[in-house]
Amino acid sequence: MSINLIHAIQSALTDEVVAQLGERIGLPPQATRAVVTTAAPALLAGLMHKAATLEGARSLFATAVSPDVDARIAEQLPHLTDSTRGVSELEGAGRALLERSLDRRAESLSDEVAVQTGVPAHATHAITGIVGATMLGMLKQHLLKSQGSVGQLPALLSHQMPLIAPYLNDRLLGALGLGTVGAFTGGVLGQLKAVSAHIEHPMPAAKPTPEVTAAVHVPADAVVGEKRRSHAWLWWLLLALGLGAALLAYLFPGSFAQLQHRAGDAVGESAQPAAAQPASAAVGASGELAAAVAASDGVASMVTGTVQDAAASAAVDAASAAASASASVVAASGAGVAGGASGVGGASGANGASGTSAANAANGAARANGASDAHQPGVAAAPSKNSQFAFSVNEAGKPTFTATVGSEAEKTQLIDELTKRLGQNNYSANITVDPATKPADWLARLDGLVPLMSVPGAELKLDGTRIELSGAAANAKLGWQSALKSLFGASYDVGAFDPEHAVEQATANFRSAVKALLTGNPTCVAADIAKVLNLQVINFGSSSARVPAAANEDLGQSARVLNACARNGRVAKLEVAGYSDNVGGEQANLQLSKERAEAVRSYLVKAGVPGDSLRAQGYGQAHPIAGNDTASGRFANRRIEFSAQQ
Repeated sequence: MSINLIHAIQSALTDEVVAQLGERIGLPPQATRAVVTTAAPALLAGLMHKAATLEGARSLFATAVSPDVDARIAEQLPHLTDSTRGVSELEGAGRALLERSLDRRAESLSDEVAVQTGVPAHATHAITGIVGATMLGMLKQHLLKSQGSVGQLPALLSHQMPLIAPYLNDRLLGALGLGTVGAFTGGVLGQLKAVSAHIEHPMPAAKPTPEVTAAVHVPADAVVGEKRRSHAWLWWLLLALGLGAALLAYLFPGSFAQLQHRAGDAVGESAQPAAAQPASAAVGASGELAAAVAASDGVASMVTGTVQDAAASAAVDAASAAASASASVVAASGAGVAGGASGVGGASGANGASGTSAANAANGAARANGASDAHQPGVAAAPSKNSQFAFSVNEAGKPTFTATVGSEAEKTQLIDELTKRLGQNNYSANITVDPATKPADWLARLDGLVPLMSVPGAELKLDGTRIELSGAAANAKLGWQSALKSLFGASYDVGAFDPEHAVEQATANFRSAVKALLTGNPTCVAADIAKVLNLQVINFGSSSARVPAAANEDLGQSARVLNACARNGRVAKLEVAGYSDNVGGEQANLQLSKERAEAVRSYLVKAGVPGDSLRAQGYGQAHPIAGNDTASGRFANRRIEFSAQQ
């Protein structure tokens, strides 16, 4: 839900309306337009200041949607300004609405406008009132059309800052009591954001929280009773088991010796490398250990203390292992615990078994982790491509977007944000998902770009952390470059596309490469030469196939390289291909691209390059190397490209 209110006001106050208004007031159209251009940004700043508080936003919204504001003001202006009475009524209504909206009379502003424009004060008073009525009318029309709410009003107004900032000055803002430009722009956006967040997501009323500690009562006998718990019965059980074992040894000495031998083998097997133990055995051993711990806090504490410490150490060492570690690693850690449990009969035996097995488990997990990182096929490579986002706005103010993001979630987020801010039918988009693309951090700052998305002729291209402005967005008077630097911060490189600078940079790179190519024993492989020749930029004039004078020296260097190969009997056979952008008809572009390719070929042949080594071909707008939605993309696509003949 966004609108360029400055553009909306200018669209409503057409040249015809401005001429009629000036005639009724006694001003030429240029002076009338100057007052409109000066007053409108300052009035918008006043509305932003009003909406920067919770009550102010609600009051302003109520005023904007009230019956006193005409949502059809754009249709009514030609009739209202056609008579002195209509102008007078419109002026009075506008000044009254401004007083309600700004909480002050507008005369202080119109007096300053008179000083800055040289227009008599009585005329600036009238025009300022009419601008106010128009501004609120266009705002109401947008709110009704988009079904906007008071919670969306602060955000909508914050989007106007880049549009009005270039036209504000300290004296205009001072007339409205808003301080300096720096103080206003530095504080109002944060206030508007806070108000919007509070209205859309109000903080719940704080509830008193009782003191938790005061409500907790622990009976004294509960603690004492815990201390008095005894395991005396366990000692009697152990004594009975010992006597029973002695009796069995006395009655069946041979059988008991075999039993001891088997038990020793079992203990030895439990201490073998963890990979030899099945996972089920490890789980069973862990269960037996848990049962032993539950049975006796006193006797088992000697064993469990050692086993748990070793197991914890192994777990810390293996914490970085992949979640899908192999069954042998799982069995190893389980076998370590089982080995510890098997030594309940003697504390020293338990310590030795558990420590060795836990260490084996940790080492096995570490080895598995290394192997997983190096060879595991399921691990995806880290994203390496920059996310991209670009848009261009047509003369009607409708933007077209292209983007490449790394996930469906980011694509959905982008579409949802654009639809929320612009409306479902007010834009077109082509968004591609490529899993190799890095996260689109700029999505968090998309809201600040919304005002630019409605500026006719504006173009923006974002590639990773580089932002390039072109078209109307590159107009220094609009201040978009500085606004986006502030929005995105120092981590982003924000600049405007300059074709002359692009040609200069390409020329420097080309001449450096030619110098290196001609040094020593130059290569005459056609593909290698083509790479160097393609560094130059031949910037033809619009709809022209005449080689520009600025390209003569570079083409002369190209001929020098090709002639050097020909003299050595190593003629490089190349295709000279011409390409265009997508502006204009397809057939016309195809013909123009062919004529440009032939012009370059003719230039090289005149410079001595063998004619049969060069073939010219035009491809029109086929095979673009960049998007055609920005000036830099179209510039890149309008190219001469050399390649080895097939």
